[in-house]
Amino acid sequence: MNFDGKLLAQARRVIEERKASNEAEHRNRVEKIHAEIPEIASIDRQLRQQMASLMGLALRGEAGLGEKLEELKQSNLGLQARRAELLVAHGYPFDYLDEIHSCIKCRDTGFCNGSPCSCLIEQYNNEMTRELGVLMNTGDESFENFDLTLYGTEPDEDGLVPREYMQGIYDICRDYAENFSSDSRNLFFTGRTGVGKTYLSACIARVVAEKGFSVCYDTASAALGYFEKEKFSRNPEESEEASSRVRRMVSCDLMILDDLGTEMVTPMSVSALYTLINDRLVHHRPTIISANLAADQLEDKYSQQIASRITGEYVSLPFIGKDIRLVKRERGI
Repeated sequence: MNFDGKLLAQARRVIEERKASNEAEHRNRVEKIHAEIPEIASIDRQLRQQMASLMGLALRGEAGLGEKLEELKQSNLGLQARRAELLVAHGYPFDYLDEIHSCIKCRDTGFCNGSPCSCLIEQYNNEMTRELGVLMNTGDESFENFDLTLYGTEPDEDGLVPREYMQGIYDICRDYAENFSSDSRNLFFTGRTGVGKTYLSACIARVVAEKGFSVCYDTASAALGYFEKEKFSRNPEESEEASSRVRRMVSCDLMILDDLGTEMVTPMSVSALYTLINDRLVHHRPTIISANLAADQLEDKYSQQIASRITGEYVSLPFIGKDIRLVKRERGI
């Protein structure tokens, strides 16, 4: 996994803060118990002394070392057992004074055997999602709040009952989110404005992000605009920031490109869209695209290469129904 230095530093700071907080809580517990139960304070002093004796014996290599070590071991176990008994007798868990770690695997260092621990990778993905999941910060969309009653029960011109049909779309999206992995398929949401494409995209984004994956969720206009800034901006800082965001969009676990087709289409935006789609396909990173365009309109608006990749590599999910905003207005919701 190629890490972005800035985001990795942010993730490591969070892990370090978590470790410091746990250490502070442990110190507070020890001070509290020592004041409340003096015998435990005495036991802890004896345990420290035994540890010093153990190290001294090992360094000196005295005769009969094995027997002395066994004596220390038995004494140590007895002291620890008495310590646990005292804690329980005073209403505390037997392990109340054990060191506190948010991650048992790495003991809050962020690394296991010289490699990034899963807790650090998860926090790194959280940092990436925080920077890239722009649309995730603007609402409270969730699968639980998705209202199927906003879809009609009368067959449409194609003989489909919107509520029944959209129940199927909902089930597909929820299953996709809950079982997301690097092997998940690419999805292409199509349909007129206001039929739930953006809402269900946001639902997927939230669930996938909560599972610890990095998610980029932005409009096509904004996302493709970073490619243009990266190439043409005369401001070095703006260009570097745009370049960083482009790298993250290409490398994140799930890219969600919303409202494709509403952006201004230029040779630059077409090139950027192809680069984003193709790079993610090459590296087998799942992407979800929502558009007001049907699959057969893609070539006319963009290019044959883009159309062939979306129609050939994406599962198309047409959304149907009336504009939900109009339905709510009609119902006075």
